[in-house]
Amino acid sequence: MTSTIAGAGPTGTEPTGTVRTGRGGRVRWVVVLLTSLAIVGAVLASYARASLPISASDGGVSAAYADRPYAVQVVFYVHVVTASLALLVGPFQFSAALRRRAPRVHRWTGRVYVLGVGVGAAAAFVMSFVSSIAFDGFFGFGTLALLWAWTTWRGYRAVRAGDLAGHQAWMIRSFALTYAAVTLRVWLGVLIVLQLLTAGGDLDGDRAFDNAYAALPFLCWLPNLVVAEFLVRRRGLPAYRLVPAPSPR
Repeated sequence: MTSTIAGAGPTGTEPTGTVRTGRGGRVRWVVVLLTSLAIVGAVLASYARASLPISASDGGVSAAYADRPYAVQVVFYVHVVTASLALLVGPFQFSAALRRRAPRVHRWTGRVYVLGVGVGAAAAFVMSFVSSIAFDGFFGFGTLALLWAWTTWRGYRAVRAGDLAGHQAWMIRSFALTYAAVTLRVWLGVLIVLQLLTAGGDLDGDRAFDNAYAALPFLCWLPNLVVAEFLVRRRGLPAYRLVPAPSPR
């Protein structure tokens, strides 16, 4: 993987001042790729034989939408498919080898990613209004949906303007939010195990799940954004500022 310092190179496909992240960067990329593929595979396997309307006997997350209007159930499955698509192609957008050797493939998978995020975020925002955990779900998942769409739009707009450094920075932030699909499940498992270990066997599995899931609307993505901003700054990419940087004198 590479990180960008500034500006576009002579070919317009790679920014100048790229810094090799080395073996450690490749290992991290492989971990992100494999965990993303694992979640996509698990999700698709879970919903491959999905039916509408959703039944409470379907189990899993979909069962929470069994009593929701049919339109909401359709939106749920639209989100599952499009968000999975974004998670599937997202890691490949950070492959320097793909950008160098097949820039056309990079551009087309980028368009697929933007489409997946756009539709997936819109569906997620609709779903936040009927979240099974009420206001926590609305504010947590609703904010995630809006930031997911916004960061992706900023990344798309930057590359259209020829700002490749800004494009990379915003796409790091965007994929950090896409990766919430992975970290949500990791945090869910960690929080359930911690409860079962500390409760001394007095807590049943369903209650442990409910308690853990209540923390996830914010926990699944806020740490991801912190890590993303750290990576952006460490690689010398344009960092996000709440206020404009002071102009040099």
